[in-house]
Amino acid sequence: MSYDILVLNPGSTSTKAAVYRDQQPLMTRSMVHTNPDLAPYPTLNGQLDYRVGMVRSWLALESYDLSRLSAVVGRGGIIPNIVSGGYLVDEALADCLLHHTVFDHASNLGGLMAREFALPLRIPAYIYDAVTSDELLPEARVTGFKEVTRTSFCHVLNARATGHKYAQAMGRRYEDMNLVVAHLGGGISISAHSRGRIIDSVSDDAGPFSPDRGGSLNMLYVLDMCYSGKYTKADMLKKMRGQGGMSALLGTHDCQEVERRIAQGDEWAALVYQAQALQIAKGVGTMLACFTGLIDAVILTGGLANSQKLTGMVIDYLHNLCRVVVIPGENEMEALALGALRILSGEEIAHQFHPVCPVVNGKS
Repeated sequence: MSYDILVLNPGSTSTKAAVYRDQQPLMTRSMVHTNPDLAPYPTLNGQLDYRVGMVRSWLALESYDLSRLSAVVGRGGIIPNIVSGGYLVDEALADCLLHHTVFDHASNLGGLMAREFALPLRIPAYIYDAVTSDELLPEARVTGFKEVTRTSFCHVLNARATGHKYAQAMGRRYEDMNLVVAHLGGGISISAHSRGRIIDSVSDDAGPFSPDRGGSLNMLYVLDMCYSGKYTKADMLKKMRGQGGMSALLGTHDCQEVERRIAQGDEWAALVYQAQALQIAKGVGTMLACFTGLIDAVILTGGLANSQKLTGMVIDYLHNLCRVVVIPGENEMEALALGALRILSGEEIAHQFHPVCPVVNGKS
């Protein structure tokens, strides 16, 4: 039996849509949303009908028969109290996506869009591997600040999809392996996968610097900057995400440009690139310490993993410690489709969302 799956991935300025038949894409489309396009919608949720309408129009132009769909899957939003894997978008989850997400983000529309398509067809709507999926070990949550508890925040969707892909290539199950996955992109996150569960992670603000993010920093220096009077909170956030990393050090976040400079003899660019590789390797080393058993592999993935120069330097640091494999690229659409396919085929079971009951006067 084959399954047709509609995949929806809303971003801040685009909506990506695809129809997969089992593991193969039948058609794909990326719909760009300009500022004038979004101007009539003062809230993110207000864009729902507009984005759904664009996808419907595209499918109509393709003459695709919606009755052939077996399921619809959307990108997971910024949802509290969830684990990795798939969730059925029922009334409780839809209400959370509309009213109770951790913060506003375009991905919150993914499950809502999926439900809009699925309800009239009487087929399931899912989200899969939301960014806020959190399965950290209890001991991984503790910090030296009583007021701060660590939570998982990493590239869950691509990291787990890459883990599944590697396991399949090895003729094994992802749920039977111990892996460290380093997602190398505009932001870098590194996660420890123990038998299908992400037990710890290094988020993009707590690990290596990247093309445009500052990464982990000495807190004393950062505190001095925060209280110097020279910077607002918004300024510091921009330095952390958007104007940090290679952008700050080299004036560009384009790794191909950096490699051209290195080839032309730019010693500063070479040092910065080497430093980034070292920090990635150190982040991987941090995650290696999370396991009490043997590690099957370290996987380098994401867009930057296409760079043989960068991955080669990382491997030079790590090759004596563990097996390192490179699976470049980031295919969120494929990851969403294959996640839904595993649910439809019975390989996985979709979770049901249970909202956290608010505590009032000490009673829940």
